[in-house]
Amino acid sequence: MLDQLEVGWVSKPHSLNGDVLVKPISNVAGRFESGVRLAAQKGVRSFELEIYSSKPYKDRLIVHFVGVDSREAAEAIQGATLFGDATDYEEDALLVHELIGSKVIDGDDIDRGVVVSIEANPASDLMVLEDGKLIPLIFVREFRRSEGVVVVDVPSGLFDI
Repeated sequence: MLDQLEVGWVSKPHSLNGDVLVKPISNVAGRFESGVRLAAQKGVRSFELEIYSSKPYKDRLIVHFVGVDSREAAEAIQGATLFGDATDYEEDALLVHELIGSKVIDGDDIDRGVVVSIEANPASDLMVLEDGKLIPLIFVREFRRSEGVVVVDVPSGLFDI
């Protein structure tokens, strides 16, 4: 799935007719529209799902996939990770899999460490550095994709905490 990126996961069945709740992690317009095909993986099993219908529900989507027409079928795909086409993103998009492992430097070219994960946060997702320090993504000034370097412009004192 080299040209595929994780776009969400099937959290649980939602009805007796095969509807499931999907937690999206992509904000690409059209990602979950009728007719869209997504790669899916559950454990070692890989398969494809086509969206028949989708509608918002709280912080998730109620999705009906073609051929998933019963609660039992919905339970069979529960927990599946969904993948979409990586080419749907704008060139300057910050993608989690590219940020992890990147070196962070500040505006003075001081090496601040390596990104080990991204933590969800309502105000701004946070880059977690190897030393545990957190940097809100809103402070990313530049991402040098080819070098694996994230340049940040943070308020003074952030790294002193």
